[in-house]
Amino acid sequence: MSDTSNIAEFSVSEISGAIKRTMEETFGYVRVRGELGRISRPGSGHVYLDLKDDRSVLAAVIWKGTASRLKIQPEQGLEVIATGKITTFPGQSKYQMVIEALEPAGVGALMALLEERKRKLAAEGLFATERKRPLPRLPRVIGVVTSPTGAVIRDILHRISDRFPLHVLVWPVRVQGETCATEVANGIRGFNALAPGGPIPRPDLLIVARGGGSLEDLWGFNEEVVVRAAAASDIPLISAVGHETDWTLIDLAADLRAPTPTGAAEIAVPVKAELLASVDDLTRRLTSGLLRLVASRRTELRAAGAALPSPRDLLALPRQRLDTAGERLRPALRATLRDRQGRLLTAAAKLSPQTLARTLRHARESLVAIGGRKARALHVGVERRRQSFDATARRLSPERLGDRITLSRERLDGLSGRFDRAFGERIKAERRQLGGLEKLLDSLSYRNVLARGYALVRDEAGQPLRSATGVTPGTALSIEFGDESRLAAVVAGGEGEPEVPPQRKARPAKERPPAAKQGSLF
Repeated sequence: MSDTSNIAEFSVSEISGAIKRTMEETFGYVRVRGELGRISRPGSGHVYLDLKDDRSVLAAVIWKGTASRLKIQPEQGLEVIATGKITTFPGQSKYQMVIEALEPAGVGALMALLEERKRKLAAEGLFATERKRPLPRLPRVIGVVTSPTGAVIRDILHRISDRFPLHVLVWPVRVQGETCATEVANGIRGFNALAPGGPIPRPDLLIVARGGGSLEDLWGFNEEVVVRAAAASDIPLISAVGHETDWTLIDLAADLRAPTPTGAAEIAVPVKAELLASVDDLTRRLTSGLLRLVASRRTELRAAGAALPSPRDLLALPRQRLDTAGERLRPALRATLRDRQGRLLTAAAKLSPQTLARTLRHARESLVAIGGRKARALHVGVERRRQSFDATARRLSPERLGDRITLSRERLDGLSGRFDRAFGERIKAERRQLGGLEKLLDSLSYRNVLARGYALVRDEAGQPLRSATGVTPGTALSIEFGDESRLAAVVAGGEGEPEVPPQRKARPAKERPPAAKQGSLF
């Protein structure tokens, strides 16, 4: 094409922008029905996915703010109807759909999603029977997660007031719509987060309630966030969502399912009048039983008292033993007093001044004898230590040290001579081994073959020739004999006198110096 063409030139950005404007002005907002394929959730919070049918694939994106407000969360394989606009992504030359609303394509798709989610959560053990806890017999505080303006909360409060008035806390939430699941899950977690004994009393029982409705209306109670919050609740939880024929996934995760919100209130608390009547009946039965027990014990006591002997007969024998002991006590006291007086006189005789002086003299003599033995023992110990020190000093005298040094030097000289002899023997053995290897190398060398009359022919590159094939007239050769090498040139073969072509002279081959023999290393 000529450089003078009048076709307008566009930049890449101009073309991309024009295509983007054309796509957005042509389509605007569209509703697309398809199956969700690849779904990607990067750290930015945006959701990237594919809408596909049996023939085509449409790339789509859900921005972070829109993704948090969706009625249902996108899951692979779900058939949906997406609402948004078609636009382009100039950075990759592709078009895509920006989704602003997402809804399932009919009740069948919702049921399929519900069954798939039910299987997934059941596999995690969230619906296991052993995880369910018993409800408190008589809760003091009940927490209700529901809408504060609907008829459900009025029915629950009315039923609780009729049966057993107690403290009820209401956590207001939306029970339908985009934020329903998040608000219900936050309500369950919020009640569990209350500290026992705090300014706001912590409930002993939770009720999650909502009136009846279609599957789409109750869908918020099928979301994973609600099911996981119910399963993780430390407070026993009653699910009262919908009518008796309705069921949601929170019913399977709760500790107990009530057919209706009113039924949940009836399950949560007993009837106060019935309890009072039961308590009165038990009180009457207890009082009557106690009266019968006291009467029975009184009769048994009287019978036992009639069988016992009189107090005078019971005390006659102990009184006699007391009189006998009293008569023996006075003579025993006199004998004991005489014995103590005799022992006192004996001890006083031993404590006379003459006896004390004699005892003191004997003790002084014993002390002097012990002092003499101690001095002799000390003298003997000192003499023994002196003798031991003298013997040690004699062993450490210069003459003894000189003898030990001389003996050590003689041993060192002997070891040095043994080392020199051993090293010489090792050198001789290594030299003999090296000589044997040298002889083996000579016997295996090709030069021995050349010495028997053979020759080695090499080409111009110095490579050995094993065949005449490929050797042309005029080729320069190097022939090595047993004693030396010669240069040669190939001439034309045939009968008669061979001729050397005049136009080409043989180039002398590079003479290879004879290989030097391996000499001794020593």
